[in-house]
Amino acid sequence: MRLTGKTAIVTGGARGIGRAIALRLGREGASVAVNYFSSSEESASALAKEIEASGGCAMVVPGDVTSESDVRSLFDKVMSAWGRVDILVNNAGITRDGLAVRMSSEDFTRVLDVNLLGTFHCSRQAAQIMLRQRGGRIINISSVVGITGNPGQANYAASKAGIIGLTKSLALELASRGITVNAVAPGFIVTDMTSALDSAVREGYLARIPMRKLGEPDDVAGVVSFLASDDSAYITGQVIQVDGGLAT
Repeated sequence: MRLTGKTAIVTGGARGIGRAIALRLGREGASVAVNYFSSSEESASALAKEIEASGGCAMVVPGDVTSESDVRSLFDKVMSAWGRVDILVNNAGITRDGLAVRMSSEDFTRVLDVNLLGTFHCSRQAAQIMLRQRGGRIINISSVVGITGNPGQANYAASKAGIIGLTKSLALELASRGITVNAVAPGFIVTDMTSALDSAVREGYLARIPMRKLGEPDDVAGVVSFLASDDSAYITGQVIQVDGGLAT
């Protein structure tokens, strides 16, 4: 219960890695705002009930992270309910895969808007609050492909590489006020996205991972929980890979 008394926002928290993170933070004692967009309302509500059933506190807040007004509304609702924001996990993200030579400008910019611009919008809003509090944790979910690149994911890799640059810049800007900013770079994690992979493609990925297995969402959630806690107080500007050795 090392996060007791803390409040957290997890964007894109209704499913997959975001869900595991929100659940872990709630079980560690944090009050968790689960942000979702579009068709995830039912999943987000079910997650909030699960957090509360385990003794935690949760709320569900819809919002599009690409919209500045939606982001302001998200933070205003959390501040109105709980009075502070101690932890922000920028997890919201999408993919629109395709070879770069055939990729539309719309598919490229949409992925950057959600993954990178959304992270900026939320981080800026959180930083304004955390500066007044003189403390806080911002944790950005990047990806190992932001480090290595990946065929067919030029847009996604660019967005996740951008998150790494944003993380390091914000860490330098905010460190003197007791705010840490770090990134987590998952490798191939068992989610709806990876479950839909063709078996041959899946085996190809496994062959590249030294540990010879895909990661679980809880593997990422454990690292995020650590970075959200006081145990990580002297760590900022770092990118922690959760990839089974893939990008070693």
